[in-house]
Amino acid sequence: MERTKKVIIIGAGPAGLTAAYEFLKGENDIKPILLEESEYIGGISRTATYKGNRMDIGGHRFFSKDERVNQIWEELLPLQGAPSKDDKELEIEKPLSPNGPDPEKTDTVMLYRNRVSRIYFLHKFFDYPISLKWSTIHNMGFGRTMKAGFGYIGAKIHRRKETNLENFYINRFGKPLYQMFFEDYTEKLWGVHPSKISADWGAQRVKGLSISKAIGQALKKALHIHSKKTETSLIEQFKYPKKGPGELYETMAEKILAMGGEIHKNQKVVGFEFAEDGNIKSVKASDNQGNITTYECEDVISSMPIKDLLQAIGEERVGKEVYEIGTNLPYRDFLTVGLLIDHLKVKNKTKTKTFNNLIPDNWIYVQDREVRLGRIQIFNNWSPYMVEDYKNKVWMGLEYFCSEGDKMWTMPDKDFIEKAKQDLITIGMIESEKDVLDVTMIHVKKAYPAYFGTYKDFPKVRAYLDSIPNLYCVGRNGQHRYNNMDHSMVTAMEAVKVILFGSKDKSPIWSVNTEKEYHEEETKDEEKEKTIKA
Repeated sequence: MERTKKVIIIGAGPAGLTAAYEFLKGENDIKPILLEESEYIGGISRTATYKGNRMDIGGHRFFSKDERVNQIWEELLPLQGAPSKDDKELEIEKPLSPNGPDPEKTDTVMLYRNRVSRIYFLHKFFDYPISLKWSTIHNMGFGRTMKAGFGYIGAKIHRRKETNLENFYINRFGKPLYQMFFEDYTEKLWGVHPSKISADWGAQRVKGLSISKAIGQALKKALHIHSKKTETSLIEQFKYPKKGPGELYETMAEKILAMGGEIHKNQKVVGFEFAEDGNIKSVKASDNQGNITTYECEDVISSMPIKDLLQAIGEERVGKEVYEIGTNLPYRDFLTVGLLIDHLKVKNKTKTKTFNNLIPDNWIYVQDREVRLGRIQIFNNWSPYMVEDYKNKVWMGLEYFCSEGDKMWTMPDKDFIEKAKQDLITIGMIESEKDVLDVTMIHVKKAYPAYFGTYKDFPKVRAYLDSIPNLYCVGRNGQHRYNNMDHSMVTAMEAVKVILFGSKDKSPIWSVNTEKEYHEEETKDEEKEKTIKA
């Protein structure tokens, strides 16, 4: 079938790529044309490369309860059928797919990886989520443990109205644990106190998790009771592309081009032309030299930040109130400092086998108040194929949350890198700067849509966007919602369905990741795969 109907898709991240891929797999007359502002594929799910070492921008674990998403992932990168090189040498057993590819012989493969994610507080490691183990009690000390216990009981007796994120956390963990493990980290992440953040964020990201669930899970494990349902935050393994998440989206982009779609990089959308009936009839995009290209279209799927989308439409058309709400929606950006380390000062005291006694964590939440450092990724533990010398060197990413234009964002890279090294020394991760062999730095804009400020009036923005008949908003920034990769992909699938079936109801696109049970638990059958939410 000849594809004559042009749909402009703004953004080549998980949502935009999925929309194009879905159109091209079907029997229809739609030709998707992707416009990507940057030179990269994958959005914040891309993988950066520095001197043979690869960086996952943000850390992306692959899990979804939506079989459509799982099917796409496996179409692009089949599950491993033989051990990865580190598992083979360390004699670690993983579930293998019959007739699956061998990661030692091909790159187009999805791995199973062990999940270890901990909190670093008081220069000690705590389980994430918090668990009731002797090590937890020992690290906290008797006084803190008693205070936390009574605080949790008090929170169960006197529940707070969940008018903000602070109350949301206190209801589930008690005030002392909230203050120890959530308050400072949340303020590092968002730049404002949790009392000023909508509880919507906790409802999306934490959902069913609480101390009572963690206690129940610990008791069942101790008594060898196998539950039919397990909180996704407690699952012990996840799927992961051999060379990072960007590998999957780069593979998808190649398929899109091979099937007849178009992808234009370095095309920043700067304007729209509207027909008399209110539909968008063309999209204007600027390249790095300021040259404007006009793309005619029948429909537009947008994953660009709503702030930028409204600016491109213009205040005159949007109206002052909606324009001010939308263009002032808050975001958090972050900086990632990649460091190649000779060895870490901290040692592996877990039962997980690693090379050279490396700590086994995928990422570490840094709660210590002494530093602005928010999170550490150890790429060796995501995939051995991410690190050139994974046996003898440690390749890690230090994440700092900030806002575009603030003091951290504008600090010269050289100065910020020195700060990052000192932070690792301060928290006891390395002995001295001599342990750092090489370093790089990446700025990431609009990584996290935030739930404060003008967000309270977001329904007015959504109503306006939905009033444009042929505009469909998808993805994390396209909906200003803290979606995971799989949720972003599903919003794109729903948008494709609405367009193909000629429906005027856009609510299915917005309803993804709003149901409480959407990805909160997995069944016993799903647990066999040992995967975790992206």
